[in-house]
Amino acid sequence: MMKSIDDLSVKIFADGADLDGMIALSKNPRIKGFTTNPTLMRKAGVADYRAFAMDVLRAIPDRPISFEVFSDEFAEMERQACEIAGWGANVYVKVPVTNTRREPAFELIRRLSCSGVKLNVTALLTLDQVRDVAAALAGGAPACVSVFAGRIADTGRDPVPLMAAAVDMLRAAPGAELIWASPRELLNIYHADQVGCHIITVTHDILKKLPLVGYDLGDYSLDTVKMFYNDARQAGFTLALPEEERYGAARPPALT
Repeated sequence: MMKSIDDLSVKIFADGADLDGMIALSKNPRIKGFTTNPTLMRKAGVADYRAFAMDVLRAIPDRPISFEVFSDEFAEMERQACEIAGWGANVYVKVPVTNTRREPAFELIRRLSCSGVKLNVTALLTLDQVRDVAAALAGGAPACVSVFAGRIADTGRDPVPLMAAAVDMLRAAPGAELIWASPRELLNIYHADQVGCHIITVTHDILKKLPLVGYDLGDYSLDTVKMFYNDARQAGFTLALPEEERYGAARPPALT
């Protein structure tokens, strides 16, 4: 028998920056936390970073929410991280695993974590990165480690064994939780649960598919047929019969 979503151990965090959508999802007890990033904010039309974050935190004060630094310089990342951390007890600060020059952020991660800042270290794709981030977080504040399993899959690699190995590696930092980030389909929630991921971040579009879990496949097949049929009708598609089939033997002679 297929497990229901409510029987899974992995926690579902909603990933997005649409304020109304976040507020609506906060009323769903299945949603245990929220994550954002600058790309999602830009797509949602967020113009004032701080004001947006304050609105979110006023609306959702009771679950973890991640906001990301956006500097490329470690000193400024640190300053931003300390400010963001002060916005609320439920705030996790997202820090990328490297800057754009591929310089690792491990020392910054260690300093922030040891100073009590709750981090969400983001944009990891390799096990070497997981190992080094786990070492930097060991003994520090509660943290999350976001491995972008969906992006790994985009390269043609199976993320499942890598994520399973990441779960084991993160035991070196008992206060850290592994996030299966950037899922591409609802099935990834089950993948994350099977390998022991603590959290999966799920976009609002994928979350809309939750009612489909366990849905009868025969009924889903019929729904698909109806969808194709109704869309063809609404589009007004027609295929007129060829002239010879319309007129048959009584086809009028061609005009000369």
